[in-house]
Amino acid sequence: MSENIMPAEKLQETMDKEPGRVQEALHQLRKNKGAIAGLVIIILFLMTALLAPVIAPHDPLEQNISLRKSAPLTEGYILGADDLGRDLLSRIIYGGRISMIIGVVSVGIALVFGILIGVISGYYGGWLDRIVMRLIDIMLAFPYVLLTIVIVAILGPSLTNAMIAIGISQIPQYVRMVRASVLAEKEADYVTAERSLGASDLELMFRSILPNCLAPISVQATLGVGEAILSSAALSFLGLGAQPPTPEWGLMIASSREFITTAWWIVTFPGIATLLAVLGFNLFGDGLRDMLDPKLRD
Repeated sequence: MSENIMPAEKLQETMDKEPGRVQEALHQLRKNKGAIAGLVIIILFLMTALLAPVIAPHDPLEQNISLRKSAPLTEGYILGADDLGRDLLSRIIYGGRISMIIGVVSVGIALVFGILIGVISGYYGGWLDRIVMRLIDIMLAFPYVLLTIVIVAILGPSLTNAMIAIGISQIPQYVRMVRASVLAEKEADYVTAERSLGASDLELMFRSILPNCLAPISVQATLGVGEAILSSAALSFLGLGAQPPTPEWGLMIASSREFITTAWWIVTFPGIATLLAVLGFNLFGDGLRDMLDPKLRD
């Protein structure tokens, strides 16, 4: 009788401890001022992206040649106008919407395929694992930016292809991370117990093992969004990402770099927006890592 009662008691004890673990994690996050600052920046950019049609003072594509290269605070243009007389603030606001979409979609692609490949490779091992890891090693042999440029060059320059290329280039990071976590978890006692009870491979992989691997994945995904935003700006700067007249930060910098000495605001403000967005995700990602890793706590 006692053997039947003990598991229920242990389960209840675990459930009682769970709220305390959540509160402790949130406490650790609140103590990290950098993470809070990053979270605030992310929320501001997300809200700005969602409310772009409401808060943008002008149409980002509307041209006013008479006001081209107008300085900030001229004729209602708070951040000035670009070389075609388009409101710089409105274009930065709409550019934030595009950058957030690029970051989320690119990381989503990398997560889906990276988790799927990593879980299967780590769980089954053997010849399948060796083949997968050799292919991943080949991908990692190319510098990240170079691999992204090659993929975009093959697919063709466009915003959609840039997101696909960035997502594919990030897949190896998630495959290696997930595989390592699965290798560490698949021999655990709880996996052995569930296997002895008749759990299928799919149930073990995605219901039992994967949830215990989510901590490092969530950290990498947060950092990956910032990396994707920076990569998309670089691709657009090279003419391989967003195409004119799309209000994308990298493209705005590329199309205005010749005016850096005569109209500095056209280049500077999109650059600052890119810097803040990437900084926000990096700060929050670092704080999330500290929160989820007990070894890094104070």
